[in-house]
Amino acid sequence: MVDLLPLTVTEASVRKGGRTILGPVSLSLSGPGTTILLGPNGAGKSTLLRLMHGLDRPASGSVSWAAPRDIAHLHQAFVFQHAILLRRSVLDNIAYPLIAHGTPRKAARDAACDWLDRIGLTAHANRAANTLSGGERQKMAMARALIREPSVLFLDEPCSNLDGQATAEIEALLQDASAHGTRLVMATHDLGQARRLATDVLFVHKGKVQEHAPATSFFTGPATQEAKAFLKGDIVL
Repeated sequence: MVDLLPLTVTEASVRKGGRTILGPVSLSLSGPGTTILLGPNGAGKSTLLRLMHGLDRPASGSVSWAAPRDIAHLHQAFVFQHAILLRRSVLDNIAYPLIAHGTPRKAARDAACDWLDRIGLTAHANRAANTLSGGERQKMAMARALIREPSVLFLDEPCSNLDGQATAEIEALLQDASAHGTRLVMATHDLGQARRLATDVLFVHKGKVQEHAPATSFFTGPATQEAKAFLKGDIVL
């Protein structure tokens, strides 16, 4: 893996439709672990993930990595809330990132077969990806993101609308990836999941990062009234 960290966001903002929907935001992520983004719906969590990954360009400010931008782009991945499906088999969906980056087809498909075994989808290797269930699609998307062993993996509520079994399987994949050196940055609406996975928390509200704290201190004593209300389950205005 390539050392991409720290990731530094400096006074960055995102504008769409003529208005600022995020920022200005300044933060730094470094070291191993899992950063969890929390906040009410519409707070800006997805936009912040997209900004850090590079899917959204800052209208002002900057986003920088410890490595050059082209290197950083090659060594990170993104898993969306709803899995993106390529018009091909489950096996070839998973193999695609390796093939796209020059791995010979046989070697890529062999690696994809190993991942199919790891996620319990070997029996579905030759099925069209769009025939999978929601949980199976998301496991396929996880395998496709992890097959190149990214240094950083961004995830936008990957377990949304999944049942308990599928969620547990996704979390196991994430914990294994983290243990093997992939830095995770994930938005979730599930406080239980956040408590299980987070090493640090970014609390986002009204397009701003209101808190960035170690998970233990955030969950035991958040610094802002908005975060306290959010953890209590109150409506945050």
